[in-house]
Amino acid sequence: MIHRIVSLLGFLALSSISIDTAGAQNRGEGRKLYVTYCTACHGEKGKGDGMAAQSFPVKPADHTNGAVMNQLSDKFLTDVISKGGSAVGKSSFMPAWGSSFNERQIRDIVAYLRTIADPPYKRDGNKR
Repeated sequence: MIHRIVSLLGFLALSSISIDTAGAQNRGEGRKLYVTYCTACHGEKGKGDGMAAQSFPVKPADHTNGAVMNQLSDKFLTDVISKGGSAVGKSSFMPAWGSSFNERQIRDIVAYLRTIADPPYKRDGNKR
């Protein structure tokens, strides 16, 4: 019986390591997508200063601004990416990427966005 409990605890520990590794891979994939598709407007570091940003009447979001980004839920960020800015009351210059990215890719981008906000993002249930 003790052997089974130890085995179960070992399995759970390995499972949590796998989840952390998968999360890191998702952020890495999100970064690749971000660099490829988002930096033209949001800039390489996510500050909203990409080359295309100069031609917009509204500055693209600064994804490094933790005071703003940390108030936004993953669902809200997913909706902005998939449906576009105007669908969530933001700038219509933010295009809808839902037909270009699948759900996992959008979650990967959100996971990456969470890594560049300063101060760092901390999960809580009070996000919009």
